Amino acid sequence: MKIIICTENKAKILAIEEVFGRLWPNAEMIGEKFSSDVSDQPLTEEEGIEGAINRAKNAKSRYPKADYYVGMEGYVDTNKYGMFLAGIVAIIDQDGKIGIGASAKMQLPVFIQKRIEAGEELGPLVKELMNDTEGNIRQHDGTNGVLSKGLYTRVDGFKDATKCALARFQSPEFFEKE
Repeated sequence: MKIIICTENKAKILAIEEVFGRLWPNAEMIGEKFSSDVSDQPLTEEEGIEGAINRAKNAKSRYPKADYYVGMEGYVDTNKYGMFLAGIVAIIDQDGKIGIGASAKMQLPVFIQKRIEAGEELGPLVKELMNDTEGNIRQHDGTNGVLSKGLYTRVDGFKDATKCALARFQSPEFFEKE
């Protein structure tokens, strides 16, 4: 079993390793960055899904013999209640079937929303706000972890999204019906 994790981000890799490791403890997992082919700061859930799928497809092009390709994308989405942060996981299998899952959504503070709407990207913005010169936030707790004081971290979000995306492969009999 070979799984390509389409990132080099430590938090995202840990999430995938924990979830896939429960199903296939001896799987070989390779983390490598692949392009999302969407904007650096996806502003809709649809763009987040597209970015995650693109990452997985780009990995499949490079490693055609792997069993699963796991693309991840963080995004923000705005509705009448504010701007929310979430993550998407798209898993593609060897046959090209796609499973998609999402994390829980966390509301962002209004001042962060305004800066994102003005064109800033969330990751660098939070890095600046927290004076994170080493880039530890993005690699560990993420914005979720900062805002929730560790109650819901980036790892937690991508674990949830991965479990949801795997439903497509855990219960194929339901997904094959029309």
